[in-house]
Amino acid sequence: MEQGFDFSSYNSIKRLSEEELTELWGKYLADKSDKHSRDALIVQYIYLVRYVVGRVKVSLPVTISIEDIAGYGVEGLINAIERFSPQKNTRFETYALIRIRGSILDRIRSQDFLPRSVRKKIKDIKQATEYLKQELGRMPTTTEIANYLDMEPEKVSQILSEDVTVTSIYDKRGSSDDSMEIIDTIEDSNKLNPQERMEEQNAKTDLQKALQRLPERERVLMVLYYQENMTMKEIGETLGMSESRVCQLHAQAIMKLKNILNENRTSRLQKAIV
Repeated sequence: MEQGFDFSSYNSIKRLSEEELTELWGKYLADKSDKHSRDALIVQYIYLVRYVVGRVKVSLPVTISIEDIAGYGVEGLINAIERFSPQKNTRFETYALIRIRGSILDRIRSQDFLPRSVRKKIKDIKQATEYLKQELGRMPTTTEIANYLDMEPEKVSQILSEDVTVTSIYDKRGSSDDSMEIIDTIEDSNKLNPQERMEEQNAKTDLQKALQRLPERERVLMVLYYQENMTMKEIGETLGMSESRVCQLHAQAIMKLKNILNENRTSRLQKAIV
């Protein structure tokens, strides 16, 4: 499949039903050399790439093309499809979003998208900043840096905004084998006691099981709304339906989840009594 997928054509794609999608997954997992089934899955989940691209592009320099980012995202989606294992009890959408985002960020980190002239100006500004910092005994202002370099303050700010360093919370600090990842150094200010942690884990387990019982489209909607923080309008554009229809499906999904969770809670209480 071509990696330069035309996102504008997504709304014209025939969305498979939950049963059809399950059948397609079964066919591909039975024979992963079946490129036709793989490409069909890519088309069905391409909306995940469009969503991630829309989120990451706002924090990247304009010198990075959206086409490149989309291509990296499609690479991540293909990787997710090829590596996905239903036995891990992980929703494919969640797994794929991580792979897509990771693929984009990894490729951006491995390349320098800035022209050499811009990179030199960034270096000059940083050197001037360090010099003035020593001279003034404090961090210089943008105006002071601009005056020192005979530049406009707005130009200094613009050039510095192009200096983007993409960092992953899974990057390691240090080069030794026992170096910790950044995520391991972040202190959790809201640690729960063992009892609270167990109750929270039970609640998450119940919710995850309940979500698995929802129809495919409602399950995706809940993931996009609560986990990816998309608006109802964005979800409608992504899934190819009206905002009012998204709201209707959301309300239905909430009611179904409440009923499923009540069933689980009642069942647990009955077992405890017995």
